[in-house]
Amino acid sequence: MGCCNDNDSDLQLFAKQERIYPKRVSGLYRNLKWVAMIVCLAIYYGVPFIRWDRGDNAPDQAVLIDLERGRAYWFWIEIWPQEVYILTGILIFAAIALFFVTSLFGRVWCGYFCFQTVWTDLFVWVERIIQGDRNKRKKLREGPWTFEKIRKLTITHIIWLAIAWCTAGSFVLYFNDAPTLVKSFFMLDVSPTILGFVVGLTASTYLMAGFAREQVCTFMCPYARFQSAMFDKDTLIIGYDENRGEKRGKHKKGTTWDNRGHCIDCTACVQVCPVGIDIRNGLQMECIACGLCIDACNDIMKKVDLPKGLIRYDTERRFEDKVQNTETKFNIFRPRTYYYIFILVIVGGFMLTVLLNRSALDLTVLHDRNPLFVKLSNGEIRNGYEVKILNKTHEDNFYKLTYSGVENATLVVKGAGDISEDAIFVAADSVGHYRINLSAPIKPQNSLDITFTLTDKATNNSDTYESVFVTKR
Repeated sequence: MGCCNDNDSDLQLFAKQERIYPKRVSGLYRNLKWVAMIVCLAIYYGVPFIRWDRGDNAPDQAVLIDLERGRAYWFWIEIWPQEVYILTGILIFAAIALFFVTSLFGRVWCGYFCFQTVWTDLFVWVERIIQGDRNKRKKLREGPWTFEKIRKLTITHIIWLAIAWCTAGSFVLYFNDAPTLVKSFFMLDVSPTILGFVVGLTASTYLMAGFAREQVCTFMCPYARFQSAMFDKDTLIIGYDENRGEKRGKHKKGTTWDNRGHCIDCTACVQVCPVGIDIRNGLQMECIACGLCIDACNDIMKKVDLPKGLIRYDTERRFEDKVQNTETKFNIFRPRTYYYIFILVIVGGFMLTVLLNRSALDLTVLHDRNPLFVKLSNGEIRNGYEVKILNKTHEDNFYKLTYSGVENATLVVKGAGDISEDAIFVAADSVGHYRINLSAPIKPQNSLDITFTLTDKATNNSDTYESVFVTKR
């Protein structure tokens, strides 16, 4: 007995993703997107070339992630690997700030500032310049292969690849000295590792902005999946005024608007949408709140002598009020926003306190594990320790190491050359590794708490570390 009939072969369970050809539109929100794109691209491409004087023993690039030395520089902030909690705090603060903005203004980040949105906008602009507006691009791609089609597509993809290459090249500049690396590119003297990253990032930018586009937002980005958790009835969203727009239908100039809505079903809002949705079907997960449908609809309303705002930024509560002929003001301050503000103040205050009270040095003392102690021939008990000293300044420094908690002990510092506990040298912006032995004439007893103190001889800044002195098993 067969499991299927002949008609089953015609059944298509999965439809091919249709390519979207956003139509050109002008207006307030399109202009805001242009401004956002220009500013974001200028920041991305320009920041690696900003200089910041940190002294002779540190890089002068304002924003740099120095993987070789294990440092992250952001203007006046320098983060060591041991201070990864600072980076964690910054990321937490940024995430909460994003949630706060989303609770007020919806997906404004997605519509104007997201990397995928900015580069997709740039790629679509190039495509429109070379191939024409929506209908021309669609006709060109669906038409037969001709010399004109090959020429336009070739030029488009060459420019896309050039943009992708510049994007990838700028990204690696954040991990290397920008002027030096740019010069190396021109001299064709780039390491295989850097070249591999540039090629990989070029390919990913080319694919994501040139082909995947809205599918990244819909299927790859998790933000669209949980954005509704940050929305409430007072969150600004893009919506269609169904009470005013329905019943929709075609309109001829001179005919009355009685017993019908203001939507003339021109689909202009759909044609300009970069994700290809119909906003008239309500708020959808795919909507990135870019506002282009508002510009398109306002332009149509102007042509048919109707007031703007059939599609607009508004809140769900205010849309519901229109149905009930009531009016509610946009309310920024509400319990949800207070929660976010409270968390932002707490996290921001904590991070500010940490940054303002960062020590210029850091001491770590690790007790030997094997053996825990040694009994010397003269009867003294000796403990060994590994000492790490982080000199976070950009100057070579000498330090003094002292201890408390054990009486009449002798401290010996071991390292390259003659070193005493009074003059421990650590080079600028580096870590000093030393071994110390602490011996004391003491009878076996319970472990003693001991505190090591490291003092900068030039500034008197100090740091302490608590350990133990072991005398018996």
